[in-house]
Amino acid sequence: MEYRRLGKAGVQVSALSLGSWVTFGQQISDDVAEDLMRTAYDGGVNFFDNAEAYAGGKSEEVMGAILKKTGWNHETFLVSSKVFWGGGLPNQEGLSRKHVMAACHNALRRLQVDYLDLFFCHRPDPKTPIEETVRAMSDLIHQGKVLYWGTSEWSAQEITQAYAIARECHLVPPTMEQPMYHLFGRHRFEKEYARLYSEYGLGTTIWSPLASGLLTGKHKAGPQEGTRATLKDYGWLKDQITREAKDKADKVEKLGVIAKDLGLSLAVFAIAWCLKNPNVSTVILGASKTAQLTENLQAIEAQKKLTPEIMKTVDELVGI
Repeated sequence: MEYRRLGKAGVQVSALSLGSWVTFGQQISDDVAEDLMRTAYDGGVNFFDNAEAYAGGKSEEVMGAILKKTGWNHETFLVSSKVFWGGGLPNQEGLSRKHVMAACHNALRRLQVDYLDLFFCHRPDPKTPIEETVRAMSDLIHQGKVLYWGTSEWSAQEITQAYAIARECHLVPPTMEQPMYHLFGRHRFEKEYARLYSEYGLGTTIWSPLASGLLTGKHKAGPQEGTRATLKDYGWLKDQITREAKDKADKVEKLGVIAKDLGLSLAVFAIAWCLKNPNVSTVILGASKTAQLTENLQAIEAQKKLTPEIMKTVDELVGI
């Protein structure tokens, strides 16, 4: 495993990490979830990503039970939660001080840990002043309940505003952003956030490196049965993949040829491509089978095969 600093922070995260969105508490059994976490941990993964919204909190409960069962020392792993969607009642959604505090306490209880290593604002909240959110997150850090806080899918302008408020008010600024990043989704990460890496030392925990399965090549004829795109309540994802599969079919085919010539699966190739970006702190993997996770962990070694020439060819194929 390779380890990278989380932006300018001193903490190190494994270049590949494991996320629980859709899978834990919903798509897979608790036994499979445990096998995935043990496989990841044994492979050097030290970061496990979660959120209050995942399976309505059940995902955190499953992960917490596994962490307790394994007995792993918290010094050897990082665990995260995200706050925004906590329920349907007033004050159970958004980034108000009240909900941020409640979400943190709920996550600690469900994950059965004394502190959260990383705590993300799952989305920006236009109804709450950013200063209120920054103060709440900063207070949680001073209380020792959170070590680092960050954002997810915030614009560069919103992140910049959070930094400015933190500096002006002597509060703790965000350390990291969790954006979507993959071969077909590059602009925000590579262009919009460009100055944030050098100016603030922003770390990144990127998600969806396989574009919701599109970059595995398995959705050529549309969403495949048994995947997350065919789950109940994920019709929006099915529609998205249906559109993208048709639009990107030719590019996926050509990328598959490049990967095959390198002796790699398209999935491993796509993950390795993400890892080649020095501004990527960690790539969050999602898996429903142990074999799938084991294969994707090969992306660490696969990086060596992605030469500057290969990267240039990919840029010309998919565009920047």
